Amino acid sequence: MKTEEKSSIRIIRKIVFISIIVISLLVIGVFATKSDVNYITIKFSDDTSISVVTKKIKISDILEENNIVLLEDEEVEPGLDCNITATRTIEISKIGEQKVVVADEVSSVTTEQILGNYVTITEKIITEQIEIPYETVTKDVSKSGTETKDSVLQEGQNGIKEIKYKVKYQDNTEIERVTISETIVKEPVDKIVQISSKVVSRSRASTAGASLGGAVQGKEPRATTMNVSAYTASTCGKSSSDPSYGRTSSGAMASSWYTVAAGPSIPIGTVVYIPYFANQANGGWFVVQDRGGAITNNRIDVYMDTYGECVSFGRRNLECYVY
Repeated sequence: MKTEEKSSIRIIRKIVFISIIVISLLVIGVFATKSDVNYITIKFSDDTSISVVTKKIKISDILEENNIVLLEDEEVEPGLDCNITATRTIEISKIGEQKVVVADEVSSVTTEQILGNYVTITEKIITEQIEIPYETVTKDVSKSGTETKDSVLQEGQNGIKEIKYKVKYQDNTEIERVTISETIVKEPVDKIVQISSKVVSRSRASTAGASLGGAVQGKEPRATTMNVSAYTASTCGKSSSDPSYGRTSSGAMASSWYTVAAGPSIPIGTVVYIPYFANQANGGWFVVQDRGGAITNNRIDVYMDTYGECVSFGRRNLECYVY
């Protein structure tokens, strides 16, 4: 009994083994059959297309299998004697018809040609300085009905403003400019012009000079060389609205070609003759009417109408006669 059982088990094992081999062969055959199948798209010259399944790989065989015949004016891509390509596509077109092959066109374009189609856009930060024009301020301190004169109390100066821009260029041509910031580097200085009443005309100065010369006639002067400068009302540190603006230490209003400021060793009212100014309306005769913080005993400050005249005269060592 045991011998029969062992024999039966051997037979069963053989049957199972053979079955496995047969099944494996069948599966391999199915896969092999499927792997030979191609799904092909055939495009016609009238822009229609069909999809076919075939095991053939040669173009002429595939067309024949599907009963497709080329006309005299038609051609096929790939050729009839060629095998199907990886695209799995057969194209039938009219002879001489231009075919658009996108892939070929792209591959024929160089990198330089592609870059040439792009416009170069660049951005830069630039800084510019521009002038801020000064303004002119006019102050009228003249008395109604009197003859007036214009005096420049302060020269105007332009200011400077610094501006930062973000500038966009297209092929080196500016196409956009945006202001980033503005900074005042230097404030402008207003030009100040004063309109005032004429205190002493040239004729009055001449009369005053003659009067001063006559008053000291017969007196012996002290001759000395003094450092002579010039000043005007705007250089005395007072505002034009100040009631004492243009008024001297003697209490009188300062007069051009008449008033001088001197040091404390020369009393108020002292007559001074300066030959350098002999051709002026006053004939070179002045009277000490004013003092100054920077005026020492060896200095004299001559009063003039305008700041411009003072600057033009400057400072000089001149022969002076003090009476």
